[in-house]
Amino acid sequence: MNRFFKIIISIKQVPDTTNIQINPKTNTLIREGVASIINPFDMYAIEEGLRIAENYEGMVVVISMGPPQVEEALREAISMGADRACLLSDQSFAGSDTLATAYTLAAGIRKLGGADIILLGRQAIDGDTGQVGPGIAENLGIPHITDVRKIETIDSEGVIVVERMLEGGYIRIKTRMPVLLTVVKEINEPRLPSLKGKLRAKKENIQVWGLKDLHLVPDRVGLIGSPTQVVRIFTPPMLSGGKVFKGDVRQAVKRLLAGLEKEGISVRNRGKGHGDDSGN
Repeated sequence: MNRFFKIIISIKQVPDTTNIQINPKTNTLIREGVASIINPFDMYAIEEGLRIAENYEGMVVVISMGPPQVEEALREAISMGADRACLLSDQSFAGSDTLATAYTLAAGIRKLGGADIILLGRQAIDGDTGQVGPGIAENLGIPHITDVRKIETIDSEGVIVVERMLEGGYIRIKTRMPVLLTVVKEINEPRLPSLKGKLRAKKENIQVWGLKDLHLVPDRVGLIGSPTQVVRIFTPPMLSGGKVFKGDVRQAVKRLLAGLEKEGISVRNRGKGHGDDSGN
């Protein structure tokens, strides 16, 4: 294969799931000063991008949007083998929902010159929406396939065949590049950073672009450009008042059924069957 492929991987740095904090005024996640990790699903996207570059010859660029601390995640991706990294960071981006995030990331990808293949994890663990990948593709006007579990073939004519995971199996889909794919964890096993990669990551220059660099419309980014507004965040109350029926199983079941009837829950006799006293 003579074609050289450009692969862009969009990753997200998410709070460690045990340290999530909410800003009570804005109802958004507090990211500054909170221990963070690369979104686990994005690790599979990084690995798949690296494999494509190794198997078909190509360059891997990693992009992310967030506060300055996201540089740590980008350097980790470089230590795994990515060639370049770019951070989209601006105070005006704070509080972006999936619509504003997709708009901003698409602008960053466009400024990078686009790509043959754009990869993301299927969703982020702090939001679980799965909307950013398709949103980026729609902003760029390119096809997208979600929940990809395997990339079967890529040819020099720009045709790619993938397997998209379904609840009871998979479907094979063929399309032309450029294309955006979101991947599931079944696609691979992410590699560990190498010592050489870690040393290179420390020295690598991270390109940083803000609102003006990307020529974005101010009222389409951040909280202002986010039509999705969180009205209230609360912790659901712990359920209590449960009752345990002890003793002989038959007597316990009778007491349970009597209790259900008392609460207005009708328990009908379904006739003889498994578990009845007929001896059949």
